[in-house]
Amino acid sequence: MKLGRLLASSLTILSVNCCINPSVILTMPPTYNKAFIPLESNPEVFNELISLLGAPPSLQFEDIFTLDDPALLPEKILALVLIFPTTPTFEARFTAEEAGAQDWMVEHNEEDEDAVWFKQTINNACGLYAILHALANGRAKDFLRPGSLLDNLLSITAPMDPAQAAMALEASTELEDAYSSIATKGDTAAPASAEDEVDFHYICFVKSPDTGHLYELDGDRKGPVDRGVPDEEQRVDLGQKSLDVVRQFIAQGGDNIGFSLMALVEKA
Repeated sequence: MKLGRLLASSLTILSVNCCINPSVILTMPPTYNKAFIPLESNPEVFNELISLLGAPPSLQFEDIFTLDDPALLPEKILALVLIFPTTPTFEARFTAEEAGAQDWMVEHNEEDEDAVWFKQTINNACGLYAILHALANGRAKDFLRPGSLLDNLLSITAPMDPAQAAMALEASTELEDAYSSIATKGDTAAPASAEDEVDFHYICFVKSPDTGHLYELDGDRKGPVDRGVPDEEQRVDLGQKSLDVVRQFIAQGGDNIGFSLMALVEKA
């Protein structure tokens, strides 16, 4: 299974600036009070932003071009960010799973939080939410610089319910300023307006080091999606069986090649 990095071309201008089109999700229409310029799916752009948020140089995003050759995969994958087209197939899957959310949704519990999830209330900011999910979960959160922007935000939002936490992120001028300083960078021209809708979306996969559960985190969902414990032998970082879950997600897209994948990795 080969994955291409979404680069500038007449075909992929929209592909690299990603967020779901809210008009197609009829069962749970998102409510957005503001909009950001969509973020390009580019490790250099992501790495510049996570540095501003509080990640050290030892945490970096890298492109993943294939899931089939273990020799070409990083050893220490802390999170995966998947970018994909919002096709009718995805929309049908989304709608069906949202209807049965009681079967998979993890309730917020400050005392025993296995996955940190933020509801997306900023239009076209799904790339930002994927980054926040990647850094706020698993081992990645232990790397954040004390007193950094994201470290402070996580401390503020920890006791809040999801609605309150979403509003806190939305109201953070520091977060908006950091994002705005990066959002127009990359290999493609950004949309002229933050209100312009695009047809690609970011989600994040993380592992709980406490339970080994793999979570699919999407700010447009009703909560974190628990995908079970795929890697009994690898309960901390994302191993081969965790990647199988991502493979299955991509396979549901059929012949569509508009997928891109980045890994948050620990560098020596």
